[in-house]
Amino acid sequence: MEVELITALVVIILLIIFSGFFSGSETSLTATSASNMHKLSKEGSTRARLVEKLIADPESLIGAILLGNNLVNILASALATYFFIGFFGEIGVVYATIVMTLIVLIFAEVMPKTYAIANPERMALKVAPLINFIVIIFSPVVHLIQLIARASLRLIGINIKDSQKVLSPEDEIRGAIDLQAHEGGIIKEHKDMLAGILDLDEISLEDVMVHRKNVETINAADDIGEIFEQIVGSSYTRLPLWEENQDNIIGVVHAKDVLRVTRKGNGTFTHQMLRDIAIKPWFAPETTSLREQLKMFLAKKSHFALVVDEYGALMGVITLEDILEEIVGDITDEHDTLGSDIEVLKSGAIIVEGTMPIRDLNRQFNWNLNDDEAITIAGYIIDQAEIIPLPGQIFDINGFKLKILKRKRNQITQVKIIPPDQDEL
Repeated sequence: MEVELITALVVIILLIIFSGFFSGSETSLTATSASNMHKLSKEGSTRARLVEKLIADPESLIGAILLGNNLVNILASALATYFFIGFFGEIGVVYATIVMTLIVLIFAEVMPKTYAIANPERMALKVAPLINFIVIIFSPVVHLIQLIARASLRLIGINIKDSQKVLSPEDEIRGAIDLQAHEGGIIKEHKDMLAGILDLDEISLEDVMVHRKNVETINAADDIGEIFEQIVGSSYTRLPLWEENQDNIIGVVHAKDVLRVTRKGNGTFTHQMLRDIAIKPWFAPETTSLREQLKMFLAKKSHFALVVDEYGALMGVITLEDILEEIVGDITDEHDTLGSDIEVLKSGAIIVEGTMPIRDLNRQFNWNLNDDEAITIAGYIIDQAEIIPLPGQIFDINGFKLKILKRKRNQITQVKIIPPDQDEL
């Protein structure tokens, strides 16, 4: 009898160890970084490949671990009951319940899971071979359990397929970036750059293009001397060339080509030479996404396109630099005009031009102004107020106080923005 009780005690200890193994393995494999495992796998780690394989099918992994964990826990509890009854009689059932609850909780749950949470990748790599073997051995039983569970869920109107993959890979990446930025693992500039890359599919050309009223163009009918002076004195290297009306773009003139042909002609520059060097214009629909346009820029080895609406009317221009600025922020060279369209006052209020994109304000100040219906801050005010306001008018929108400072004809040209945590007007 004593030998049997000692044997039962040894088996119980082994079962508790196995229970802790299953609990820690579950935590480590579900908490480990899939990206880090992929990196290690690419570097040749066979254990990392096993971890990738296991976490790729979480339902089978969790099913096998839970099956193993429940088997050892139930068996350990049954043996413990037998052990305590042998010592204390029928009251041993109560003692076995209390003691096994404490032992399982401390040594088979809390301790292994605490270690696994602190060292998920290290533990995942260690347990992967044995867990993979257990998943294979238990797969027929786990598969049967899955079928029963899915059928039971369907009986109460839940289709498990409909609830899978709620978040897209991009949403998961965004969540990871936001979390790291919140915890201080990524600085704001890097967060904005990573978010900018993910946003390329969601932003269209009309959101970032230079509007036609701000586009410098060349009238083919102007005096050739004036055209030459305009090209040489311009801060832009590429200028659209139009004839008869500004929507009729017949080419794009590059300043380098002008200087090159003028030098070859010993200082002579004519209208015919202007037409000869004009590059065939490339038109892009305003609804094109930045990612699509970036691909086309790379494919055509071009940096400049004209943006048109559905009727073919010129809306503005887009350059490779405009797209890159959505990722890295403003790019300023020696020919750009110094200064900023944003003036930050000591009070915390902001003075901006009406044409300032809402997206740029949100990125710079971590605001959440809605840019679904309007691109610029002026458009945002008009959309929310449903009128074209006059200078001096103040609007309180989502906690922001927006004061109109200047207006030219029907266009809001300057706005003062008071964030929610400021009161000064």
